[in-house]
Amino acid sequence: MGTVIAVTSGKGGTGKTSITGGVAASLSLMGRSVLCIDMDIGLRNLDITLGLNDRALMDFSDVALGRCPLARAAVDHPEIKGLALLTAPMSLPASLTAEKVRALLDTARTIYDYILIDSPAGLGVGFRLAICGADRAVVVSTNDASSLRDAQRTVVEMDHLRQVHLVMNRIQTKLLRKLRTTIDDAMNAAGLPLIGVVPEDHQVILCANLGQPITSRGKKGAALACWNIAQRLEGQKVPIMRIR
Repeated sequence: MGTVIAVTSGKGGTGKTSITGGVAASLSLMGRSVLCIDMDIGLRNLDITLGLNDRALMDFSDVALGRCPLARAAVDHPEIKGLALLTAPMSLPASLTAEKVRALLDTARTIYDYILIDSPAGLGVGFRLAICGADRAVVVSTNDASSLRDAQRTVVEMDHLRQVHLVMNRIQTKLLRKLRTTIDDAMNAAGLPLIGVVPEDHQVILCANLGQPITSRGKKGAALACWNIAQRLEGQKVPIMRIR
C-alpha cells in the first residue's frame, strides 16, 4: 500500500509547491510510482512546477465525487516514468467531504507507492481536506519568524499523524549570519525534526517558467536537496546539506 504525504506550510510563499514537485520527481526517478495531488483549490500551480501546464482535464474532485475514475483523471508525465498529477478544481464543490477524499486516497494507495498532496496555505477547509487522509506530513518553512510561527501552528492541527517533519527552504547562509540564528534555532521554533534543508536557488523559478521539473537541472542546489529529502522518505540515512 502506498503512503500519503501532505506537504503543507501554514504560511504562503514558502516554496511548498516547488518542494512537492521536486521531491515527487526525485522519488519517480528512483523507480517509485508517485501521484501528486494539487489540493490548492483555486490557486493551483503544481502543474506548472511539474511541466504539465494545462494537460489535466479532470481534477481530484471529479474522482472523489465519482464523475471520473482515477486512472483516467491522473495525467502521466511525458518524460519522468512513474510520475502523475491529479490537479485541483477552481472552486470547492459543496458535496466534497473528507470521507470522499479519504476514499480517493485509499484507491490511490493501491496504485501508487507515494501520494504527495500539495496543501493550500493556512488552516482552512482546503488544508483540512489535504490532511484528512494523510499518513504523514512535511511542513515547509523559510527562516523568517512569521513563517516559523505559522509552521508551529500548523503542527498543532496535525497531531493525529504518525510523522511530521520540517523542511527549511530558501536558506541563505549570509542571511542566517546577519540574523545570528541557525537551522537548529528554526527547528526549535517550529518544534519539528528536520528532514531537509533547501538552499535559495534561482533555478527553481527558471525551471517553473520553462515548464521543467527542478530535477531536470541535475543533482545540485535545490534539485540535490529534493533528491536528499526523497532518499530520507525512503528510509535512507543521508547527511543534511550544508549550505555555504
